[in-house]
Amino acid sequence: MQKETYLRCCRKKCFYPLLFVVVLLLLFLCGYSVRDTVLRSHMAIFCDPQTRTRTSEDAFQLELLEDVSLKRMLYEKPDTLKPPRTDVLLVTPWLAPIVWDGSFNIDILNAQFHQRHVRIGLTVFAIKKYIVFMKPLLETAEKFFMVGHKVNYYVFTDRAKEMPNITLANGRQLEVLEVPSYKRWQDVSMRRMEMIRDYSQKKFINEVDYLVCVDADMKFMDEVGVEILSDVFGTLHRAFYGASRTEFPNERRKASAAYIPPDEGDFYYSGSIFGGTVEGVYKLTNFCHHEMMTDKKNNIEAIWHDESYLNKYFLYHKPTKVLSVEYHWEDYLGVQEVKRKRFVLIRKNDNAIRNK
Repeated sequence: MQKETYLRCCRKKCFYPLLFVVVLLLLFLCGYSVRDTVLRSHMAIFCDPQTRTRTSEDAFQLELLEDVSLKRMLYEKPDTLKPPRTDVLLVTPWLAPIVWDGSFNIDILNAQFHQRHVRIGLTVFAIKKYIVFMKPLLETAEKFFMVGHKVNYYVFTDRAKEMPNITLANGRQLEVLEVPSYKRWQDVSMRRMEMIRDYSQKKFINEVDYLVCVDADMKFMDEVGVEILSDVFGTLHRAFYGASRTEFPNERRKASAAYIPPDEGDFYYSGSIFGGTVEGVYKLTNFCHHEMMTDKKNNIEAIWHDESYLNKYFLYHKPTKVLSVEYHWEDYLGVQEVKRKRFVLIRKNDNAIRNK
């Protein structure tokens, strides 16, 4: 009798711990299954499974498991008590870096991005007479843009036959994407959000890791490299980087989907250069296009077109990196804080390009 009682006690003592272990195991497996399903569908939600060459599982594995281990490098030690710049803001209130000259080490960044084997896409719209800007833009890009990295240039144009012949470095490609012409430049500006969104979904996601979207009437004057890359980045507008909120040229009509109240706003961002990962750019352009269509139904056109919706997006979806005005400047302007003019507007008398 005592032996049977002893065995029953042992069974009870063993049963509950064993049950606890089994429950924990089931919870772990269920949690892993849900997490795995969510992450696998993370990229697939906007990628066509019939056309993409990179599966969502591959993208997940690359993002999660990729290890960047730098080799021995010699560089000046950073000093926590001596910031590289004290004359400008280097970080936003939400801890996104603001990229100024002297705030980064490009050698370290290049080493990291080379190990990840990234390919960067540059999109530009050259509609009608704006085709004349392709020669200075692409020639200067070959000299200064993402030097040493793989680059795909995507030129949207209605004048494919007028594209200049540009010699490209190894690992760099140029693709001309024919699109309809529009009567007004405002329509081109508005429609580019829709086109970038659509091509991100069906093409860019298969071919590049990051997108940099720029205006046609710009040229590179200094190095623009991987220091700009992030999940989604915006660029300070050269005319308003020192302005107050009330001076920002945001859409102030409450009826517009681009409306921003006068007491809101961090910075005023330029529509001349923005970008991020393909997924990040897809989300940005999808938002802007959707808001544009909402306004169009109500016969409203935002004051600065796609730039107005871009600023609305960045107000409530904070960029993970902000580029200083070095990346949106004019070569004849000179102020103390702008030490390098990297990406500038082509002036009206610049080689008479604008008069063609």
